[in-house]
Amino acid sequence: MKIIPLPFLIILILAFSACDKNRVYEKNIMIHDASWDRNNILEFDTEINDLTLSYNFFVNIRNTTNYKDANIYFFISTTFPSGEVAHDTLECFLADVRGKWLGRGYGKMKESHILFKSRFRFPQAGRYKFEVEQGMRVDTLYGITDMGIRIEKAEQLP
Repeated sequence: MKIIPLPFLIILILAFSACDKNRVYEKNIMIHDASWDRNNILEFDTEINDLTLSYNFFVNIRNTTNYKDANIYFFISTTFPSGEVAHDTLECFLADVRGKWLGRGYGKMKESHILFKSRFRFPQAGRYKFEVEQGMRVDTLYGITDMGIRIEKAEQLP
């Protein structure tokens, strides 16, 4: 087995982390046994301090090809630093009208990275909490293996 020299390893790690310089926050949560119960509310927390920037907010979904629907609904609650709460409903399409999966991936796993809010400005500095629940009309949703959110800096206009 060949050992990689430490300086080369450090450069490699820095190179990969630099490729994602716009990411402010990203977290994905694995859904046990790919069965998402309606009462399993996923929580995400992040600190936002730069109110001068615009941000893009994405929803990350990983599903199996055994998922029976072409879409998925989410209920997203945002708790602001002040304690105020806002509620959103988001529909994401995972397959087209012919049943072809829209996400990337090979085999039975597909991954989708869906824009939720574009060029969004946070109104307050501080800690934000996002709660995401599946909003389909079934108690247990089968075939969703991971769900997450990503917040990144949007391209700044002159």
